[in-house]
Amino acid sequence: MKSVILLIISCFFLSNITVYGQSNIDKLKRPSPPAEVKAKIDNADISINYSSPAVKGRQIWGGLVPYGKIWRTGANEATAFETSQNILINGQELPAGKYALFTIPGETQWTFVFNSVWDQWGSFKYDQAKDVLRVDVAPKTSSTFNERMKFEVSDNNVVLLWENLQIILPVKA
Repeated sequence: MKSVILLIISCFFLSNITVYGQSNIDKLKRPSPPAEVKAKIDNADISINYSSPAVKGRQIWGGLVPYGKIWRTGANEATAFETSQNILINGQELPAGKYALFTIPGETQWTFVFNSVWDQWGSFKYDQAKDVLRVDVAPKTSSTFNERMKFEVSDNNVVLLWENLQIILPVKA
């Protein structure tokens, strides 16, 4: 009897180890894999962690990503934006810290939303009362097609690129 109980307990612990290890592997096998960009703007360290969805022949803007609705700005977990110092985004101050980065896409204007609840799945529990900063910017046509959504940081700009669109956020420390 003791042998059976010991066997059951051992199987339980081994299955938990397997599940834990498998969840990390599954994260890398997601259709929208995790991505990260790190850069310095002036003296501020900027980090953006997101999941990178693909176009896959779909209508993105106004289709998969509807206009006028809060979007997690990627797939899976909400995109996390972190800055080591206070920065100015399009002339407005964002305190040092870690934020969920949401967007509200529009045909002629996008709103970037920095929310204090950075660790959340998608935008399902998004709470506007937790917004720290909202910044409006105009989208532009990208010079190249981007199958996967990505962020770039260069020349004091954070740039979101996906499909035939680019959205540029001016950033200064």
